[in-house]
Amino acid sequence: MSKNYAKVKRYYDSRLWSVAMVHAAVGKWITAEEYEMITKEVYHEAEVSETH
Repeated sequence: MSKNYAKVKRYYDSRLWSVAMVHAAVGKWITAEEYEMITKEVYHEAEVSETH
């Protein structure tokens, strides 16, 4: 696990962060695999919408 995985997951689960915000953290705070674990969505290089 990345050092910030738990923090990003907590922010997302608390609805402080959107899917797009988690997407933006890939490569900086978390990995693409961790993105998928957090959001339950497949990671794509292209930016995602602000839904959630």
